[in-house]
This record gives sequence, structure tokens and C-alpha cells, in this order.
Amino acid sequence: MQYDFLKTFPKRMKSVGLYALLLSASGQKSIWKDNEFETEDEQLNMVFAVLLFIMEQSLREMPCTTDDIGVFIDTVNTRYFQKPMNFEDCRSLGDFIINKVLSNEGAPMYFSGFDFEESAWQQIHISYVGNRIVYLDQEVRRTSYYLTDDGYNLLLGTLEVENNMKLTIQEMIFRMHLEKQSYDQALEDIKGVFNLLRIQIQRIQEAMNRIRRNVLDYNVTDYEKIQQEDLDTIEQTRDKFRGYRETVQNRVRELEEQRINVHLLESGEEDKLRNLREIETYLNRAIDEHQRILNGHFDLKTLYTDELEKIAEMSLVQRFSLRKELFSQILEQPESLDRMETFLHPLFNRDPQRILNLNRIFEPRRMTETEADEEDTVELDFDEEAWLAEQEERRRAKQQRMDGSLMILLEAAMRRPGVHLSEIRAGASEAEYQQLVPSVDLFREIMVELLQARIIDIRQLRQERADYILEEKEDFSLKERILKIVEDRPEWKGIIRLRIEKDPAAGPVLFERVPDESGNLLSVRCSDVVISVDEGDPDGI
Repeated sequence: MQYDFLKTFPKRMKSVGLYALLLSASGQKSIWKDNEFETEDEQLNMVFAVLLFIMEQSLREMPCTTDDIGVFIDTVNTRYFQKPMNFEDCRSLGDFIINKVLSNEGAPMYFSGFDFEESAWQQIHISYVGNRIVYLDQEVRRTSYYLTDDGYNLLLGTLEVENNMKLTIQEMIFRMHLEKQSYDQALEDIKGVFNLLRIQIQRIQEAMNRIRRNVLDYNVTDYEKIQQEDLDTIEQTRDKFRGYRETVQNRVRELEEQRINVHLLESGEEDKLRNLREIETYLNRAIDEHQRILNGHFDLKTLYTDELEKIAEMSLVQRFSLRKELFSQILEQPESLDRMETFLHPLFNRDPQRILNLNRIFEPRRMTETEADEEDTVELDFDEEAWLAEQEERRRAKQQRMDGSLMILLEAAMRRPGVHLSEIRAGASEAEYQQLVPSVDLFREIMVELLQARIIDIRQLRQERADYILEEKEDFSLKERILKIVEDRPEWKGIIRLRIEKDPAAGPVLFERVPDESGNLLSVRCSDVVISVDEGDPDGI
């Protein structure tokens, strides 16, 4: 399907339905008003307190009758809520919560969720509690209530799990699905891990913004908590995800060799291959997010320390009015000018940053050449619009030269699969050679970006561009330029992936007469790389 994130949508909507049906069943009932539970907050607090009591009784394998629930409500009300209710009122309220709110008077409860894979609505059954017959004292026959799976999921979803535990749990589930080769579920898991890492980065940025606004509003406990979460995340993610990436790459390589040998894979194997490639992409992005968290960890620490130091310094500053405390006093008592150093002394209470040689004070000072040039400098008005136009023109020129180099590489890769950089160098004409290596810095930047990316997924770039509205950046983005080049050439619309690998067995490739930014002609040695292109359906494999 086009929007893969809408898969298993009914499963997500069931979690929503657990809360939605509970709210609709408990709200706007007269029994709440009769017992002075005026707000929805009070009503829901009581409903979830009863649910927790039923869960506790279920876990202890003890009966949970309406009388037990009535006693529980009566005890909680007496100690905490303090509503004007007797035991019969508490028992009636417990019966209402069990039979009306949680059981819908015995009628099945359903919540509709749209299945985007089947393009149809799906009725999702929801049941919070079940009941069984128990015998008290071996004679009295009573109905006992217990939580169903939906009831447990509802309550467990309300528990607050530490952020580092969320990442650990999600990573364990991902590893389990990866070992079982359930790649479709593993893909959803790694997306969840990536989202948790993004949330951690946003949490760091929000903390830094709060500190910049007012460091005194930021609690030390929050700072220690987020620092500990960062350290736990940094410790857990990098080495593990690198190991997962190697495992995924090996399995991708095995499936690709199998496809080459048998020329065609079954539909299930094709899905596995596609999911593995997407998993590898998200693992690469997760490792990048790990680096951002590491940088943000130190940036937050430095910012918090600096802001606290500034606050500490400001507490030593005493402000006063010069007109009132100085000028007016001098006018009234001119003889106080003889004691002016007493007033000015606090301004010089800091130690000098370097040793002051008093003998140099009385030496005649010679003007340096730099200062002489500054004396002769004529100040000119700065035209901001002209400067911005010039910068924009330089950026476009750089972009055009980079696009030209990338087009030479892509044309060679389209003509011959797995083409080497040395082969492109040998087969290029003089004009193509100048276009391939426009300058030393630009060519180095292109090759470094390609080797770092290794795999550039064109379909994913299209999807990200369709899902997000991004602001235009002034910096060069190699992936965005490659996507634009591919889309501008109709015959290249079939390119779905670009692979760049270093060939360790080959020697370096020599590029001669390459200009640098100063116009000097230099020789450049570059490692030989292999560039290959995968073609297929842009909307699928």
C-alpha cells in the first residue's frame, strides 16, 4: 500500500476504543450526580480505582463480588473522596460501574476501526471484565468478576514506564521479531525505536529552550533525569544497533544472492527483502540519531553550567542610579571628588587576566602596520541586498557544478551496472572530465557524502518529501540533489536505489589538473569506489 504507516490500523484503534467506550458509558449518568460526583475527573478516578481493585483481586485469585466492590468503594470514599454516601449507595454505585459502565448490561461492545489494507470498516470487540460463579463458604453461590485481556491492556497502558525502559522493551521486541524472521513486525518495531530516539532529541531541545528562557524555572531533578536517560540511551543503542545492522545486511545479501541464482523470488521472499532493506535504512537513521543525542547531551550540560554561572555572577551585582547616587551627591558635596576612588574601586575588584607590566605604561607606543592600515581605511556603506544576491548566485553556481558531477556518475552507472570510478575516469572526455571534477573541494565533498551514505533509497526520499513540508536549506544536500536529478530525467524514473561501495582491492584513482578555490591546479588521489543502480517500480520493488 502507498502509506505503509497505516498498516495494522485497527489494532491501534482498539487501544483508542478501550478509552472511548469507557468514557461514553460512564458519562452523563444521574447516579453520579446523586452521589455528588459532579465532574468527569471524579467519575473516571472512581471507575479506574474499581478496575484496579478488580485487577488486584484477579491477580491474587480471590473472589470479587459486588459486595466486595461495595466495601472497597465505601472504604475509599470514607478515607479520600468523602462524599455523602452510605454503604447501600456505595454498593449501588459499584453495581452501576460493573454492570453498566464495564459490562454494558451484558450486551457486546464494539468499536469501529477502518482497515486501510482491506478498505473496509472493521468491528472491534471490546470486553473489560468477565464473570464466573464461585461458592463462598461452600454454600453461597455468588458471581465473581475478573479482568479480561482488554481490561489488563487498558490498565497496563495507564502505567508510567520510564523512558529508558520504553527503549529497552521496544528493542527487545524488535530483536525477538528479527530472530523469528517476522520482518514486517520488526519493521514496525524499529520505527517505534526510531520515534523514541527522536522524542529523546526533542526532549533535550525543549530542556535547552527552557534553560535559555529562564534557568531558574528548570528543576535540577529534571536535569538529572534527562541526563541519566541520555546516558542510558547512548549506552544501549550504538553497539546493539550496529550489530543488528550487520545481521540485516547479511540477510539482505543472502536473499539478493538467492534472487540472482533462481532469477525470481516468491512473493513472500520479495516482501522479506523489501522489509529488510527498510529495516536497514531505519537502523542507519537510528545510529545517526544516537550521535545527535550524544552531542545534545554535552550541549545541554554546557548550557546548564554556563547559565547557572551567569545567575551566580548576577547575584553579586548591585544596581544603583548614577544620577541619584553619584551626580547628585557630587553636586551637593564637591569635596567628595577627592574620594572618588572609593566609589570606583568595586569596578576593579577582579584580577587582571594577565600580568600587568607597569614599566610598559610609560614607554612611547609605536603604531603597528595593521593599525596604520585601519587608520587609512575608508568606511563604505554595506548593501545587504546586493550581498545576499551575490551569496545566492554563488550557491546556485556551486549547486550546478555538483549536479554536473553527479550526472556523470549516474550516467555511467546506468550504462554499466557496478561501474568503477577508475572506469569512469578512463572513459571520460575532456569536457566530461572537467564536469566530473569541477574543483578539489567540491569533488571531495561529493565522494565523502556518497561513501558515508552507502545506500541512497530514492523511493524513501520521495515518500519523505510527500509526507513532510521542509523548508529550503542553503546548505548542499546530496540526497536531495540526486532525487531532483533523477526526477528531471524521465528515462531515469525507474531508479529506486543507488549503492556506493569502496573497492579495497583496487588502487587509488588519480585525477590530475584539478583546480582548487584559488585557481591552482592540483593532483587528487581518490579511493576507487563501485557505483551501482537498482531499477524497479517506483511504488514497489
